[in-house]
Amino acid sequence: VPEEEKCCHCVREELQEVMPETDPHVLEETILYKVSLPGPGVFQCSETGLGFEVESAVSIVYSYATWTTHLSKDDQKKWEPVGPLFNIWALPGAVRAVRLPHFICLADVDISECAIAHFEFQMMTIQKPTKVMDFSAVLENPSFSLLGVVWRRLRSTVSLPMHSLVLIFQQLCAANTTLHLYLIPDDRSVKKAIEKQEMRWNSKLIPKPPPFSPLFFGCRYQVSSTSHVEITPEPHLPFCYKSPKEQQLFVEIYFRNMKEEIEFLMTDRRNDTVVWRALLRPGRIRLLCLQGAAFLKKHKTELCSRMGQLSTILLHLRATDVINSDEEQEVEARNTRQKKNQFLLDLVEKKGLKAQEKFLRILQEKDPFLIEHLEN
Repeated sequence: VPEEEKCCHCVREELQEVMPETDPHVLEETILYKVSLPGPGVFQCSETGLGFEVESAVSIVYSYATWTTHLSKDDQKKWEPVGPLFNIWALPGAVRAVRLPHFICLADVDISECAIAHFEFQMMTIQKPTKVMDFSAVLENPSFSLLGVVWRRLRSTVSLPMHSLVLIFQQLCAANTTLHLYLIPDDRSVKKAIEKQEMRWNSKLIPKPPPFSPLFFGCRYQVSSTSHVEITPEPHLPFCYKSPKEQQLFVEIYFRNMKEEIEFLMTDRRNDTVVWRALLRPGRIRLLCLQGAAFLKKHKTELCSRMGQLSTILLHLRATDVINSDEEQEVEARNTRQKKNQFLLDLVEKKGLKAQEKFLRILQEKDPFLIEHLEN
């Protein structure tokens, strides 16, 4: 990215990442994450971005919560959510500090307006963070329940600069090439909700870089292309923060044939400034409807012996309606990992082509190194 097109000087702190366990037996809407931290240090959840500083081994359980459920209308007039809301459980005093992710670009803002909302017994209290970092707010000696980062709403019309993401999904097996393009704050809870919805719609994520300029809530951003494409319902998106449980806004992009690369642009309608650009190449855009069945047939023996993270895979298969809870229990009832894998693969094969494609995409997300090794 050219120097003049870089967002800012915000830098993500590099922490030791931990992969959480997920509870496959809870409802899809309330997935629980659990990390068992081995000892002293600062750790970050690889799935949520939530960070913990601890002085000894400890187990912590947490889940996403919804701002609209807990933040009253009066409080919404005073405070603006700028990161996901978490419900956290841990033994009192076990966590020295928690690092709550936010998406404010701190380059030119007054961080004194940053605060942490703490909900307990249906009441909200505001706490001052110990430290505000580029992508997180630190709270020492936290009392856990519901916690999230908020920003005081000012009377001035100045809007806050936000880190954001552009997500592009290709609708597999749709007529010609159909894409869904989303513009969202850099919030992993929203991103995961969109990915889950698109998976139900039989879509595949096409990774692209984020905007190279901070964006502003309430502004509209124009989507355009160097080639002829159809953009519906209209070629611009309002930038806003919607709950993960709400339907997120997107534009549908349609084109018939793709013989050479296509450039997409996003511009700020206030001043026609380009804030994002990306190229799509013909080799990347292709229909993959039968790939899942072909992959499963080719590598079934290796998958039986090598496939891991079974609980997580089962959770996502159930969330996308490939299997039901009874079938999940049948898989778990087998007494060895290889037998569990064998039973699951047989089950997915019986479900048909769409089920096998969903299985492959879940495996690509959860164990890309295994996929790459088998394909190579």
